[in-house]
Amino acid sequence: MANHKSTLRRIRSDKPKALNNKYYHKTMRNALRDVRAEDDKAAALAAAPKLVAQIDKLAKRGTIHKNKAANLKSKLAKKIASL
Repeated sequence: MANHKSTLRRIRSDKPKALNNKYYHKTMRNALRDVRAEDDKAAALAAAPKLVAQIDKLAKRGTIHKNKAANLKSKLAKKIASL
C-alpha cells in the first residue's frame, strides 16, 4: 500500500479517469465497428466525420496513441473508398 499522501490522492483520482477513458475508448470502438459493417457508401460517408472527430479527441487526450489514431483513420478511409 502507498504511504505518501500524494500517492493516495493519485490513486483515488486515477480511478474515475480510467473509467472515463474506458468509456470513451469503447464508444469509439463500437462506432468504428458500426461504420466498418456498413454496406451503404453514403451512410458510411455520413458517419465518418463524427467518428474521425471521436478518434482525434481520444488521441488529443492521450487515451489512444496519435499513431494508432492515424492508422484507424487511414483504414477507415480505405474501407469507405472500397465500398
